[in-house]
Amino acid sequence: MITLSFTSLVTDQVNTLTDGYFGETQLQFIASLAVLCIFIILAKLTDMIFEKIFLRLASKTKTEVDDKILNALKTPIFATVALIGIIISFGMITALEAFMATIINIIKTLIVIIWTVASIKIATILIHDVIGHVASKTKSTLDDEMLPLFSNLAKVLICMIGIMMALSIWNIEITPILASAGIAGFAIAFAAKDTLSHLFGGISVYFDKPFKVGDRIQLDGGEYGDVKEIGLRSTRILTLDETLIVVPNNTIANSKIVNYHAPRSRMKVKLRLGVSYGSDVAKVKKTLLKIANSIPQVKDKPKPVVLFIEHGDFSLNFLLITWVDNPELKGTVTDQLNMGIDKEFKKEGIDIPFPTQTIYTVK
Repeated sequence: MITLSFTSLVTDQVNTLTDGYFGETQLQFIASLAVLCIFIILAKLTDMIFEKIFLRLASKTKTEVDDKILNALKTPIFATVALIGIIISFGMITALEAFMATIINIIKTLIVIIWTVASIKIATILIHDVIGHVASKTKSTLDDEMLPLFSNLAKVLICMIGIMMALSIWNIEITPILASAGIAGFAIAFAAKDTLSHLFGGISVYFDKPFKVGDRIQLDGGEYGDVKEIGLRSTRILTLDETLIVVPNNTIANSKIVNYHAPRSRMKVKLRLGVSYGSDVAKVKKTLLKIANSIPQVKDKPKPVVLFIEHGDFSLNFLLITWVDNPELKGTVTDQLNMGIDKEFKKEGIDIPFPTQTIYTVK
């Protein structure tokens, strides 16, 4: 009887303790599960809102960029809401208090990874679909060549930010890592200084836009011709004798450039000539204007101008100024002017003297 009473007492105490402990734990698990379910429902509702409202609105626009960006955001937002629900629900269970800090850090790290991947996708969409669309409409190939570079740089930058955020979550000191990365970057930059010089020269040409494809330019090194291609590392210039010159962009970035197409394509064509002393100045000027106005490529506005500039050593010197619409017409118009002068001066009896020198001898 005594034995049965003792056994019953012990059993009752164990049952009381067990019911008390596991009863509280069961309630925590139930509450935790309820919270988790609520957040999963919220995540699903957010997903449905994206699907039914935002994506439908985006599908009605002319561009596909907004559709792609929303699709890239859809899964990360769903996952973030669900993971936040896991953090809150796990925090309600006292049995997990010892592991809660680690669990939270793991989930935060997962969120950083998810958004790093999403950011890379969005950056790629913006670079290729927005900037790439604009670049495809330009004549220059430089912006097209720079797109992969910008895309890769954006990916590297986003990954670096993601890694630093993940390390900070785990309270890992990133200053030594940044210092090591800086030393390594300096070593790489020094080894590839020429390549980087060409690269930044190309970027400088792209943003500064001193010329564009088709412009006739002249560098201070004497290179003269039409720009045929602007690349990431070099620019190709076709000279007037059909010779292709490849000039590194770092040379161009540090050169004085004469652009005959800027700010307008209009170009002045000047011709100096002298006539014999005794010639009728008014007749010379009238004849030169007649020749200039007879050439179709010479512009009416501004009108051709003839200036009597000086009494030379053996001639009266004049300057004929005309304008053409394009620098490429300069050679043609100069040729037509000279041919017209030769013809009309012979007809009008106007002489073009050649240099003479009189020598006196003393006997």
